[in-house]
Amino acid sequence: MAEAFLIQPAPVTLKEIQQVLEEHRRIELSDEARGLIQQCRNYLDRKVAAASEPLYGINTGFGALYDRSVSPENLERLQKNLVMSHACGTGDAVPDDIVRLMLLLKVRSLAYGYSGVQTETVQRLIDFYNEDVLPVVYRYGSLGASGDLAPLAHLCLPLLGMGEVWYKGKVYPAIDICRKFGWEPVKLKSKEGLALLNGTQFMSAYGVHLCLHVFHLSAMADVIGALSLDAYDGRLDPFHPLVQQIRPYKGQITTARRIRWILEGSELIARHKEHIQDPYSFRCIPQVHGASKDSIDYVAYVFEREINSVTDNPTIFPEQDLIISAGNFHGQPLALALDNLSIAMAELGNISERRTYQLLSGARGLPPFLVANPGLNSGFMIPQYTSAALVSHNKQLCTPSSVDSIESSKGQEDHVSMGANAAIKAYMVMENLERILAIELFNAAQALDFRRPLKTSPYLEALHAEYRKKVAFIEEDKVMYPDMQASVEFLRFWKPELPV
Repeated sequence: MAEAFLIQPAPVTLKEIQQVLEEHRRIELSDEARGLIQQCRNYLDRKVAAASEPLYGINTGFGALYDRSVSPENLERLQKNLVMSHACGTGDAVPDDIVRLMLLLKVRSLAYGYSGVQTETVQRLIDFYNEDVLPVVYRYGSLGASGDLAPLAHLCLPLLGMGEVWYKGKVYPAIDICRKFGWEPVKLKSKEGLALLNGTQFMSAYGVHLCLHVFHLSAMADVIGALSLDAYDGRLDPFHPLVQQIRPYKGQITTARRIRWILEGSELIARHKEHIQDPYSFRCIPQVHGASKDSIDYVAYVFEREINSVTDNPTIFPEQDLIISAGNFHGQPLALALDNLSIAMAELGNISERRTYQLLSGARGLPPFLVANPGLNSGFMIPQYTSAALVSHNKQLCTPSSVDSIESSKGQEDHVSMGANAAIKAYMVMENLERILAIELFNAAQALDFRRPLKTSPYLEALHAEYRKKVAFIEEDKVMYPDMQASVEFLRFWKPELPV
């Protein structure tokens, strides 16, 4: 079993998070994190006991009810009521991978020791993560501003023995699984419910998941684009390093270098070309893929900062003897980044579909619709329709969420980020992009076989050979959707191993 991953008050990278997830590592609190959590809790207990003034969310109501005092004997009930009353999510259940990340990121945020929670509360979140007991969280309900309130309430209800959880593929009442493991319901102390619900872990989990997947999809877009370029009998001139040097965007330079590397040794790319220019969907791969890469890098920068942040409210600074009510739970940085990411992904899909369309056009010696006997056979006509439908859907999904705001809580929360909606939409764009690229791969592999006996590069020949183990060359019309799904599966698990 892999060594446990220590949760400590120190920065982690997206790559480290990916390793924890892929290696199925258990997590545990470091001694330093335990000490900071306990120090903050002890300070808060002393502060509450001596309080003669209102402390937001600690001895007062929440949101617009900040001016309502709560008596000492009701402080624990106040926190329990908060979690129960805010579990108002709806829609489909959030995917397991996202919920798992929510647990991990919530533990990390609390482990900095600025939130006032009990060590026992953090440990229970860790227990859920380690035993793969995943709370049922619903997709809609967060405005992305006062924290991801509704989703995080569903995430934390099972700590109280309420709500539902996924365990070994089935949904159970949380109390039943808690009893199975001998977990008594957590009794929340002052401020704990607020610490659990205020935070950006719903948006952040989606963002981290998306970043890790989009790094892969971006690389695969380069590989598949290179395969299409060679199958189309395209030119390598637009990828020359001198062209990139005089417009030196990092993403553009990286893309052109990768395409040159992928196509090294290709007989097709080296042969004489009758045409002097290619359509933009081939010629401008460095500019379009590169611009998306630069946007993806910006989004990764945002989410790497976010997962190393404290985002609940109020925040507690024991050494400075301060409890500060502020706005770190506001998701505006994430909303803007997620909208940007959606557009970057959509454009990778947009140009991919155009390459698919060009491959079907009957140009440059390829048969119309990539089938030997067009007319009797429709060939690859309709997969392009599917790709076009997905591209159009992505365009609709790219309407930015971050420009919207709806006032809530009697005007106390008068500007919200809608970052949660941006996250949900970006996830849908990512799924569509995966299918669009898979359809391009389906077409490009077919087109390449019409170029035989000439060969593409050793790198692409190896990819093509592996792909043909999953998806055969199509001689005549057949039911194609299983091949399209097999292409998606191939794309997910192929490791491109490209130069940076």
